[in-house]
Amino acid sequence: MIQLALHNILKQYGSYLAADNVSFEIPSGKIFGLLGPNGAGKTTLIRMITRILYPDAGQILFAGQSLTDLHTQRIGYMPEERGLYKKMKVGEHLIYLARLKGLTKAQAIQRVEFWLNKFEIKEWRNKTIEELSKGMSQKIQFIATVIHEPELLILDEPFSGLDPINSLLIESEIRELSKQGKTIIFSTHRMEQVEEICSDIVLVNKGRKILEGSVSELKQRFKENKFEVKFSGELPPNLLSGFSVVEQQMNRVIVQSGEANHGNDLLKHFLNANVPVHSFQELLPSINEIFIKQVEAA
Repeated sequence: MIQLALHNILKQYGSYLAADNVSFEIPSGKIFGLLGPNGAGKTTLIRMITRILYPDAGQILFAGQSLTDLHTQRIGYMPEERGLYKKMKVGEHLIYLARLKGLTKAQAIQRVEFWLNKFEIKEWRNKTIEELSKGMSQKIQFIATVIHEPELLILDEPFSGLDPINSLLIESEIRELSKQGKTIIFSTHRMEQVEEICSDIVLVNKGRKILEGSVSELKQRFKENKFEVKFSGELPPNLLSGFSVVEQQMNRVIVQSGEANHGNDLLKHFLNANVPVHSFQELLPSINEIFIKQVEAA
C-alpha cells in the first residue's frame, strides 16, 4: 500500500517556487530519505504533509485519501527545531503532548511509563526540560513523536546532539518501528546515515525533484566502473593496459574500465599473469557523492 503520495505539488511565494511540480510516492513500512541542500524545499514539503502549509496546486494523498487535518493525528513529526516547553516537567510534558494527539489520560500515562522504562530514563520524569542536555531533550522529543503510535513518522535531523550510543539507540528504534509497518520520512544532511538507514530516497533542489529511487539502484545507476584490487608481488608491465589507473599504492590499485573492458576482464588479467589476488571489488559511489554531483549538475 502507498502510505503517502505527492502529485504535482506546487507552492509559490511571489516569484519564488518553494515546490515546483513535485511528485513522489512512499510505500508503507519504508524508511524514506528526503534529501536536499539548504533551501531546497524539504521543509516546505514537510510542512505541507503535516498541514502547517497548504499547496497552491497538486494533491497529497494519505493512505489513498486526500490529506485532511484529521490525518495529522496519524502522523508524528519531529522537527529540526525542537518544540518542547522548557518549564514543564518531562512526564507532564509527554502526557500533555500525548493528550493533544487524541490519547486518553490513562493511555497517555501508560505509554509515557512504557517509553521512560524502555529508554531507562524514569529518573528524568520530574526534571524540567530546561534541566536536560540537548541529547537528553532529543530523546524526549523522539518519545513525544512516537507516543501516539502514528502510521507515518517524519524525522528531521533526529540524531542531532546525540552521542554515538544514543544515536544507535534511536536508530534501533527507527528500524523497529519500520518492522512494525510504520512509514518513516527521514530528513538529514548526514549522507552516511541515509545509506545505513534508508531503503529509498528522493533528492530535491531549488524546489524541484531531481532524483528518486532505491539506495541500491541509485548506486548501481551512477557507478563509474571503478574496481579495487589488492594483490601480492609486482605487477607485470602492461597488465593494466586498457584500464585507467585512478590510484596505485603498494599491493593495491584502483582502476576504471571503459566500455570495451569490465571487471571480469580486469580479474582475468591478474589471474592470467599469476598475480595473487587477495581481494577484488567494484567501488560503488556513496550517496554523498551522488548527492553532490546531482546538485552541482542541477
